[in-house]
Amino acid sequence: MINVSHLTKKYKNTHANDNISFIVDSGEIAVLAGSNGAGKSTAIKCIAGLLRYDGEIEICGFKNKSLEAKRITGYIPELPAPFDLLTVWEHMEFIARAYLLEDWQNDAEKLMERFQLIDKKNKLGKELSKGMQQKVSICCALLIKPKAVLFDEPFVGLDPHAIKELKAMILELKKQGASIIISTHMLESVSELWDKVLIMMEGRIEAERTRETVEKNGEDLMELFFNITEKVSQ
Repeated sequence: MINVSHLTKKYKNTHANDNISFIVDSGEIAVLAGSNGAGKSTAIKCIAGLLRYDGEIEICGFKNKSLEAKRITGYIPELPAPFDLLTVWEHMEFIARAYLLEDWQNDAEKLMERFQLIDKKNKLGKELSKGMQQKVSICCALLIKPKAVLFDEPFVGLDPHAIKELKAMILELKKQGASIIISTHMLESVSELWDKVLIMMEGRIEAERTRETVEKNGEDLMELFFNITEKVSQ
């Protein structure tokens, strides 16, 4: 479970996140949706423990910046940042050593096979395209078999095969009981995945819907999304 309570993040006089609260249960996929600048990436980075903030965030009952939480949290940033002078395989080994993983090699190879990275095994980080870098970032995050996973615009730069595999992996993680957050400004890219949608605007959560509620009420989620994100400030 990911529990975000009264998260507030300010940059000078601007509230990137303005007192937002939500819960993502085990085996649930929540989507943070909103236009560019809505505060989605800031929220993801706060949950990952990369930024200072006000409020409380817990992951599976642990404070998000604790070692216990970090051991079970996978984070895929919007912009991958591989080490220039490590090969693809060395990235996997680095993660395995950092997290004290045992018998990880087979899992690493399976992840790389699914993302068609086996033939890039000995390529350096600086030699990879952005799409390949994104694949490595995903593999590193999932190698630890996380119980909470944070995806920030994960499909950007991926080829169709990789998108298909990533969506399949996300559903597998859900089935395994992981709590998953996906940040995106393209709701259609996650239409078959989400259980809960949190629509953000100007650092706030303006609407929260579950799939069950939307289907029961016959609500048009895309219409709601555009009504919120395209509204004119009074």
